[in-house]
Amino acid sequence: MERKPISAGIVTYNNEKEIIPCLSTLIEYTRGLNIEIYVFDNHSEDNTVALIRKCFPEVHVLQSDENHGFGYGHNQILRCLTSKYHMVVNPDIQFARETVAKLERFMEHYPNVGIVTPKIKNMDGSEQLLPKKDPKISYVILSKFKPFHHFRDQYTRAEEEFLKPARILSSTGCFFMIRTDVFKENHGFDERFFMYFEDADLSRRVRRKKAVVFFPNAWVYHAWKRDNTRSLKGIRIFLTSMIKYFWKWRK
Repeated sequence: MERKPISAGIVTYNNEKEIIPCLSTLIEYTRGLNIEIYVFDNHSEDNTVALIRKCFPEVHVLQSDENHGFGYGHNQILRCLTSKYHMVVNPDIQFARETVAKLERFMEHYPNVGIVTPKIKNMDGSEQLLPKKDPKISYVILSKFKPFHHFRDQYTRAEEEFLKPARILSSTGCFFMIRTDVFKENHGFDERFFMYFEDADLSRRVRRKKAVVFFPNAWVYHAWKRDNTRSLKGIRIFLTSMIKYFWKWRK
């Protein structure tokens, strides 16, 4: 089997509005690179799968008969990979020119790096300040209340100016590149997290042997809506994952 230097995995669930720009920009801005793209669909009830099959026949589509969660979906993709580097991609991500090539060159140059994540931008070009430290109660709960917003700044290292690559503790799960062998050695995501905290958990496990790095000289766009935590179901999933995370890393 031909070895693909780069792969990309996207887990979808009712993402018919986001998946076309995601895949379009990914394919457009990786022309000339040897890349293989996988989508695992968590039993969507809209036209997500049909649109992918119609518009992007080169994309490998895997389907589930039930929604088993974010980590489960990516782990099913992981079983298929023969790549050197793998990208975990949210369906609401849109790519910029040269981003993937820059990340690949960085990983080639620094073999001690296990995960690299670029700058994540809003669709208007402003930066999304996402977590770069390990979760704490003050970061994930207290920071949501006005008197404690400064904890969010600590969590994201908002007051620091990143002009060059820097080690961080935690990479956002919306987009990152990881060495495929590192992903496999760590058995992918911990599927006990249906959604939320699986990225922080993976970062901690990868850090045992490799660095997690923020790379500010490349970026992707993230059409972030926060829809999941605005419902009672989403809040329940968030709190359940939070409890599992803190219990797992209690020592």
